[in-house]
Amino acid sequence: MREDLPIEVTHDVRDRCLCLHVQRAARALARRFDEALRPFGLTNGQFSLLTSLNRPDPPRISDLVSILAMDRTTLTAALKPLTRRGLVQTNVDESDARSRRLTLTDAGRDLLVQAMPVWRAEHDALDEQLGDLERPERLRSDLRVLNGLADD
Repeated sequence: MREDLPIEVTHDVRDRCLCLHVQRAARALARRFDEALRPFGLTNGQFSLLTSLNRPDPPRISDLVSILAMDRTTLTAALKPLTRRGLVQTNVDESDARSRRLTLTDAGRDLLVQAMPVWRAEHDALDEQLGDLERPERLRSDLRVLNGLADD
């Protein structure tokens, strides 16, 4: 072991690094929700993507990039299996033929209706696991700050 990089440095990063802790928590949450949503043939990312399409006016891909924190290429790739399953439909934007609008199909809505109680139950269990009623909301608020989003 080098003197200029003692094991204490490793311990400091392990114990203090927000990036590491958030990444580990994100992976654990993703695994938990992937497992919960598996009976519906969805991953947590697909569930979030489908939910983001549940709006009165069909969004463009560019509208979803910031909401889902994905780049356009990744989002386009994520849409393909959902489109093949008939859960999402892509249409030409009537006001700009260069753009595409994404629509949640009836099958997509039906699947979300079925999956939503499971998603809610997982969140209820997480909130209970975190304990104090204010703690989960504080965590969500802190994460929104880190993401540069206004606290609604």
